[in-house]
Amino acid sequence: MKFKVNGKEVTVDVPEDVPLLWVLREELGLKGTKFGCGKALCGACTVHVDGKPRRSCVIGAGDVEGKSVTTIESLADGDELHAVQKAWVEGNVLQCGYCQSGQIMQAVALLRANPEPTDDDIDAAMSANLCRCGTYPRIRKAVHRAAELMKEDT
Repeated sequence: MKFKVNGKEVTVDVPEDVPLLWVLREELGLKGTKFGCGKALCGACTVHVDGKPRRSCVIGAGDVEGKSVTTIESLADGDELHAVQKAWVEGNVLQCGYCQSGQIMQAVALLRANPEPTDDDIDAAMSANLCRCGTYPRIRKAVHRAAELMKEDT
């Protein structure tokens, strides 16, 4: 089956029900997307499918045939970090870091849909992405900072 990953068309020979997460990690070598719960409950595996955040641990490879998948690996433009990544670094959001690629992908989707989110908007959008280290206040602050950075870039 064929689909795009980070702007490049890929062909994989796997059963349609193999989770997209395993295709990304094992077939394509994109290790930035993490396995968390395997049941779409924690958000560690969040990627974008046709621009919308999706849990790659429960999407079959066949479900993305002909679609466009974006992973954390493609957010930066060369050495230039995406505004959300810059805000994450600036705000020292990371603790253990395991969930952060999913958190960042969810935040990017939020800011595309709502460039000026309130605290409530952020809490609602990010509530299904779990962080066992409890970095939620730093995540909220970083989302606000990323919104500022994105506004400055336009």
